[in-house]
Amino acid sequence: MTSDVVSVEIPGNRDDVLKILKRTGISGVPVIKEGRLIGIITRKDLLRKPDETQLGLLMTPDPITIGPGATIRDAARLLVKHNIRRLPVVEDDSLIGLISVSDLIHAIAHMKITDVIKGTYTSQTFAIWEETPLTVVGKVMEISGFDAIPILDSENTLKGIISERDLIRSTVIEDSVGVSDFSNGTDDDEWTWESIRDNHTLSYSISKVQLPKKAVKNAMVKNVVAVPLNAEVSECALKMKRARIDQLPVINGDKRLIAMLFDRELIKVLCN
Repeated sequence: MTSDVVSVEIPGNRDDVLKILKRTGISGVPVIKEGRLIGIITRKDLLRKPDETQLGLLMTPDPITIGPGATIRDAARLLVKHNIRRLPVVEDDSLIGLISVSDLIHAIAHMKITDVIKGTYTSQTFAIWEETPLTVVGKVMEISGFDAIPILDSENTLKGIISERDLIRSTVIEDSVGVSDFSNGTDDDEWTWESIRDNHTLSYSISKVQLPKKAVKNAMVKNVVAVPLNAEVSECALKMKRARIDQLPVINGDKRLIAMLFDRELIKVLCN
């Protein structure tokens, strides 16, 4: 597990969480209140609720946890079963660490597992054109549930990868002013005397996490690390560890994209 856990406390600020995720590249942080773990905030939460600023409404409450004496197989099974990326490690109601999919990938990299990835661990995927606006990419990623999407040029050549991490790094905070109209009646209101009405408006500030409208090619990772279908499990884990990535495109002999290998699928090797 990771013992030096980056966390946030309630009451806190959404913008502070965003800064942490941008600076560290991690995918989520535990939320603490009065020394007790009460939730988790992830990149998905920020992207799916761009208007929300309160940590209590952004976070997933009562997260699934694990004890320090559990095995990595126990951790892998929980992560796979609940389709999550991290498990807070709790002892005597205190947060003492965090075990993530990435931590398990690091372990697999040293296990010399020679099973090939073909079929068992690879996933079908789709790709996006490199000129697609980031705003559209964000919506596609939200709808599809994919954490990363390959990017192709007009010749169907693999040019890059865009992930949630890259989207978060591209986000900006947009501040604007909204106006609510509490006017009594309308021009056609028969009860309005000589069209005299009380006009009441309320102005309020809006702070929103926003993706710029630039093309995805300007935010994607261009130096793509890829693997063939006959690559071995530990070999792929080592590539992920060294490149600090969560996924690998799978290519054929013509270097054409045929599938994706996600770290969350690769850790299933520990569940057997």
